[in-house]
Amino acid sequence: MSYAVSAALQVAVFSALAGDPALDALVGDAIFDADPTGALPAQYVSLGAERARDRSDGSGGGALHEFDVSVVSDGEGFHATKLIAAAVSDLLVDAELVLTRGRLVSLRFYKAKAARVENGRVRRIDLTFRARVQDD
Repeated sequence: MSYAVSAALQVAVFSALAGDPALDALVGDAIFDADPTGALPAQYVSLGAERARDRSDGSGGGALHEFDVSVVSDGEGFHATKLIAAAVSDLLVDAELVLTRGRLVSLRFYKAKAARVENGRVRRIDLTFRARVQDD
């Protein structure tokens, strides 16, 4: 197994999110690679937890990365939050991201969880994606 591609995958995912015009129209520059601190924007996207498993084969080292992208909004209902989550999903599913190390074999949606948090004042959707990478 190689975890060495993890940083390159994170940079590529963040760059894709931050550079997408459709997502920019929804959240502006409120895209973070960690949960923001201080005064929070009304809605934002944040990279979250990651889990990786060995997927090496005869052609070399590889891994399956499950990573979360969270969409957070202080809106009344889930509609606006779901529109942002859909834009994130549309952007990442089957994306052809270029990594600075290794290569992305596939990028798929795995699951999502929508919840009211902070005593029901905030809507949060945690999207989980699976990325298969090869460390060529």
